Amino acid sequence: MRKFLLALLFVPLSAFAAEPIPLDLAPVNLQDYASIQRGARIFTNYCLTCHSANYMRYNRLEAVGLTAHQIEDNLMFAADNIGSRMTIAMRPADAKKWFGMAPPDLTVITRSRSPDWVYTYLRSFYRDDSRPTGWNNVLFSNVAMPNVLFGLQGQQVLKPAVAGQQPTLVLAAPGTLSPADYDATVGDLVNYLTWMGEPMKIKRMELGVFVLLFLSLLFILTYYLKKEFWKDVH
Repeated sequence: MRKFLLALLFVPLSAFAAEPIPLDLAPVNLQDYASIQRGARIFTNYCLTCHSANYMRYNRLEAVGLTAHQIEDNLMFAADNIGSRMTIAMRPADAKKWFGMAPPDLTVITRSRSPDWVYTYLRSFYRDDSRPTGWNNVLFSNVAMPNVLFGLQGQQVLKPAVAGQQPTLVLAAPGTLSPADYDATVGDLVNYLTWMGEPMKIKRMELGVFVLLFLSLLFILTYYLKKEFWKDVH
């Protein structure tokens, strides 16, 4: 009986973790500032029209090597102040009317979904004329979002399963980028989204190493101090 109850406890967790297709490994490297900069450009050009990043300010991009002048000239299309948050002009009510729901804020999307999920999702769109937007996604079935990157990726179609195999995506009309270049572009975008979710992660980890080294040294000093205080006690 106990084993049965434990099994029931973990069923929801296993169901939540299950994905319709295997997730691909996202090429995340938070020390690659050039990749994060390219990802920021993709984000502000393609994503920020509909998706906000309300907990991110433009001037935080100075931490990855961009100057204030570069940010203002190349990334700020919806704000005048470099200290502004990455908001959008579209009202939630209008978004719900056009898309059926308001597009979610993306500040911490990779922390809630995981970088691998977002990387796989952005590469899994295919044409589906039965959908209002004309697009569908094998990872997120019946998603309301269209493939805003189709000009770069091209148009994929879903090839039906045969002989017990899983359905596959086939590139029917190429975009401006080759499949390899498109994957690299999405990798840069996911790298930026991962950095945006926690800009201080690298410094936090570096500080954590310093704290552990300090505590190790303090432990050694405390140990010998204890031996000195108790050396005459039998």
